[in-house]
Amino acid sequence: MCFLNESLILQYFPVWSGSMNDTTDTRQLILDAAIERILHYGYAKTTMSEIAKDCGMSAGNIYRFFASKLDIAEALARKFNGEMYQAYASIAREKKPAPERLREFFDYGMVSTYQAIEAKAKILEVAEVLADERPLYMNEQMAQERVYLVQILEDGIRDGVFRPLERLDETAEFMQAALMKFRFPQLFSHLTLPKLKRELKGVLDLILAGLSKDASVP
Repeated sequence: MCFLNESLILQYFPVWSGSMNDTTDTRQLILDAAIERILHYGYAKTTMSEIAKDCGMSAGNIYRFFASKLDIAEALARKFNGEMYQAYASIAREKKPAPERLREFFDYGMVSTYQAIEAKAKILEVAEVLADERPLYMNEQMAQERVYLVQILEDGIRDGVFRPLERLDETAEFMQAALMKFRFPQLFSHLTLPKLKRELKGVLDLILAGLSKDASVP
């Protein structure tokens, strides 16, 4: 699960204003209240009854919209990732050489996630919970990101920058596996962002060398 910096977090997950009217979408109201509470107290210390109270509804009523707190966490991640996918799609469409777009793609994901967790450490709890308890969702997220990676790979092959590859989706999957540490940096290391950027550049140098048109598997 990927996140942006603090100002963008509140842009994507606007803090609940405390009012409800006929035009308010109740499901969104719950999500707004949940993200405000989770960012302040953490996922583990947030309860469904507290979220319901923040929304001015009964604890029983909230279950009409979300079966569990875990469902709320997944819904929050889906909302945010929708914004991330738009950014990835934009990178994939850029009129830049494919290697440059691949670097931008992975750098964007790493920096955005790192900065957001630094700004609001409680977000890391949501990422950890989803990784442990909703692996299918995490797999779905990675599959969606591969759509954009495949697009960049196809462009690179067509332009003669990358060597021909038979199974582009598998290639994208292997790239994700090699770079997983940088996709969710605080889940896998305690390095500073400058050190992570240095490592990411080095690993991408190796990957791009292997993708180059003159490369061959030894």
